[in-house]
Amino acid sequence: MSLFQKRLIAAIDTADLSHAGELAAAVAPSCGLIKLGLEFFLRNGPPGLAVAGDTPIFLDLKLHDIPNTVAGAVRALLPLGVRMLTVHAGGGAAMVSAARDAAEAAGQSRPLILAVTVLTSLDPAALQATGVTGEVSAQVLRLGQLAMAAGADGLVCSAHELAPLRAALGDHPVLVVPGIRPEGSDIGDQARVMTPLAAVQAGADYIVVGRPITQAADPGRAAAEIAASIL
Repeated sequence: MSLFQKRLIAAIDTADLSHAGELAAAVAPSCGLIKLGLEFFLRNGPPGLAVAGDTPIFLDLKLHDIPNTVAGAVRALLPLGVRMLTVHAGGGAAMVSAARDAAEAAGQSRPLILAVTVLTSLDPAALQATGVTGEVSAQVLRLGQLAMAAGADGLVCSAHELAPLRAALGDHPVLVVPGIRPEGSDIGDQARVMTPLAAVQAGADYIVVGRPITQAADPGRAAAEIAASIL
């Protein structure tokens, strides 16, 4: 379910305000949203969001706390006008529901509440070390079903879990996929990756690309090439 015309979300993964502004300006013509994360927000606070200009913001804070605290955090963020906001599905149904209820106060301009399932940096061994046994895909599906039943608008998941999520949940969830690497890119700290076109063909509504864009010699061109590859 695509709500923004362009499927590419550029992750501006720097806390330096000036550099973030330069990157955002370069990639904006090719992006549906600009993703700003925890490191950036802690350094620069709400005023820092101005670096995105007129491009909608995906604020990726991955909220995870008791329901009352997460609801209060969402209410505190509503005046910023961000369009996507993340919570951890692992916080439980009551927490996800509280986040959605709090977001409703903004009416039609409310942010989409996206629940993070299993971080793309976790492989099966790392997940098992946390006490979760079984396949990564099974945990993603479990958390995805829980979050959607609790009122989430969509999920953040690896491209490798798109097929089982679509099979179980249909077209309704907005599926946002990080861990995207163009052919030949360094995968860095990501364990479960896929190319941009393959992810879209597998059912992603939006793809999130960070370092292959922000560390490119020409970030604007890199973003444009990725956007063109998924048209």
